[in-house]
Amino acid sequence: MKKSFTLIVFSGALLLTSCVSKKKYVALEQELQDTRSSLQKTVVEKEELEEKFAKIEARVADYNSKINSLRESNDEKMVMVDDIAMISNVTKEKMKQTLSKVDAQKLQGATSLKDSMNLAVSYNLKNSLDDNLKEDEDISIDIDNTVVMISISDKMLFNSGSFRVSNKADGILQKLADVINSEPSLEVMVEGHTDPRTISTAVLQDNWDLSVKRATSIVRKLQTSYDVDPSKLIASGRSSYKPIVENDTEENMAINRRTRIVLLPNMDKFFALLSAN
Repeated sequence: MKKSFTLIVFSGALLLTSCVSKKKYVALEQELQDTRSSLQKTVVEKEELEEKFAKIEARVADYNSKINSLRESNDEKMVMVDDIAMISNVTKEKMKQTLSKVDAQKLQGATSLKDSMNLAVSYNLKNSLDDNLKEDEDISIDIDNTVVMISISDKMLFNSGSFRVSNKADGILQKLADVINSEPSLEVMVEGHTDPRTISTAVLQDNWDLSVKRATSIVRKLQTSYDVDPSKLIASGRSSYKPIVENDTEENMAINRRTRIVLLPNMDKFFALLSAN
């Protein structure tokens, strides 16, 4: 009887131990599964991060390549300046400084030495004009390729429908003449632009007449009142056929009524001037 009791107790203990071991096994197995899942997730995340990093590296390399290309292009332009024997070292250095400030994209488009020098002259001209005219409204100054474009609203130069220069234009024309006279290499084209509304008077046949006469009036004023060399001046009229915006509102028509002054650096004269000095 005593042996039977002992056997029962031993069997119960063994069964209990077996149950506990099975629970631990199940728990450990679940923990292992969780660890594997977590590891797999980490591996996937690592691969995704590596892929993103590779893309970022590729973009950075591409940007660096473009930057180096622009720098090399700029350096080539600087070397071109060094190759001009007839220019003094002081002038070469000034040209280098100017070219280093010109937008890299524009400078990259310069295919010859003359293009590069043209850009430098245009850049300096625009800065000079900005300093002199920036306080005036209804004036815009920009560089188009290698020429400086100045657009002036007609109300700042003329009375409505008239081609005679008004007194209020004197300040603007004086500033413009100062810049023109300071640059012996410049040629200046003055363009008259109108809106499409028909005009016909005793002295004006149409908008062609008005645009040309306005340009001629400005040219004549620059010559006679501000001592601009007439051999540098060109007068032209575009009538209403070169609008900036659609002529669909009064405001837009006012924008299109303008005088455009185009400053053209004459590089042959410019190089001759450098050679003479």
